[in-house]
Amino acid sequence: MKTTVPYPATIEIDYPDHLLNRLTTFLRPIVIVPVAIVLALVSGPTLRLGWANIFLGAGGLLFLPTALALLFRHKYPHWWFDWNLALTRFSMRVSSYLTLLRDEYPAFEEEQAVHLNVEYPDVEKLSPWMPLVKWFLAIPHYIILWALSIAAVVCITIAWFAILFTGKYPRSLFKFVVGVMRWSLRVSAYAFLLTTDEYPPFALE
Repeated sequence: MKTTVPYPATIEIDYPDHLLNRLTTFLRPIVIVPVAIVLALVSGPTLRLGWANIFLGAGGLLFLPTALALLFRHKYPHWWFDWNLALTRFSMRVSSYLTLLRDEYPAFEEEQAVHLNVEYPDVEKLSPWMPLVKWFLAIPHYIILWALSIAAVVCITIAWFAILFTGKYPRSLFKFVVGVMRWSLRVSAYAFLLTTDEYPPFALE
């Protein structure tokens, strides 16, 4: 019997079986602001003053340095991977909170209920020139994810009303929104984190 090897980028979010907080759900666009600012800062904004650039935060995902390291040295520095993984996990915790999937305020380091993993690549199995074209090869995924994101916004809006009236996130809507996030993570691992040459599947599961 043939077994399917899991894609080397996974995310699972625990479904909240308890009643969700109606007040923080209602005010979610407001209460998320502080942690959203932190996420924006670690994603690398700068302030330009004449000839000087003042770096207000970190540099976001290390895409270009990683692409160049793979192309010219065939290496993926482990600390670059650790940074990208930590930033991706933090971003997903913030996204999970914004999309009402979880009630816990996003932590800076703890995993909480968002279980995301991206495997550190075996560099010998990565093609050094693929980073030059992965972003282009992923265009079909961008188009589909754009449409799926619109559908996810509709689902989140319906879930917002459902939580306000019942305290529960409809499980089918929860599963769909998590599926869109899973699809997005796989595309990110392929095209931007550069941790795999395996083309992402067109699937929510």
